[in-house]
Amino acid sequence: MDTGLSSAADVAARLGATGYLADEELATIVFLADRMQRPLLLEGEPGTGKTALAEALAATLDLPLIRLQCYEGIDATQALYDWDFPRQILHLRALEAAGAESSAEEAEKSLYDERFLLARPVLAALQQSPAVLLIDEVDRADDEFEAFLLEVLSTWQVTIPELGTVSAPTPPIVVLTSNRTRELHDALKRRCLYHWIDHPGLEREVEIVRSRAPEVSETLARQVVNVVQQLRDRDDLLKPPGVAETLDWARALHHLGTTDLDLATAAATLGALVKYREDADRVRQALDRMLTP
Repeated sequence: MDTGLSSAADVAARLGATGYLADEELATIVFLADRMQRPLLLEGEPGTGKTALAEALAATLDLPLIRLQCYEGIDATQALYDWDFPRQILHLRALEAAGAESSAEEAEKSLYDERFLLARPVLAALQQSPAVLLIDEVDRADDEFEAFLLEVLSTWQVTIPELGTVSAPTPPIVVLTSNRTRELHDALKRRCLYHWIDHPGLEREVEIVRSRAPEVSETLARQVVNVVQQLRDRDDLLKPPGVAETLDWARALHHLGTTDLDLATAAATLGALVKYREDADRVRQALDRMLTP
């Protein structure tokens, strides 16, 4: 599929139009993944914009975004397909009510028609391609699921015993994300192009806030980002705030009519910034030092 992405600069410009600001390295790897038709594996701390990249890519290319959220214990069934059992039962009852003269074998065969197939994300991406397939937090899945993904990403097809093989005429654009809670296997990494996404620097994060939340003044955006950047440098937080939390906090302060960040308002809105009581206590003490003249 020709997505029309002509260069890394074009990728950056198009993503920027959606509010996603990509640096040169990220824009380059996205461009190469598109041109080489290779999956893109993004690793990084939570809140660095990995999932948002797939969303922005789908938006700028005007393609459907199909998301597979990985979790402990996920298997191929949850990723591929299932059969609509209630509808199959209704179908059998309808055959009985109509007095259809069909053998048990024919009746059973009619149950496994495509109209009763429930396509899960991976199969849906193959059927609907071109599409953007987001395989989110793949590090939560186990080794067996990784092996399944590797096979699909290598062949772009799956076999349904009752129906046959489903192949994607055009490979979907695949983005895998990982928070690196465990190491992924080399075989899967070799299949992908790889990029580590760091938290942005101060100026870029200010730019992100101004782009994604233009209602927030530059003064307030800079004050918010300055605090967040200092908090990320600490080593005692259970979950340092990501860019998503920066945006939430900036918007929350704006909704309260805040034009200049003060200690009382900052402390009252910590629920938008941190998600653990212990972190809230530590951040509240840090704010006292950061914001008290």
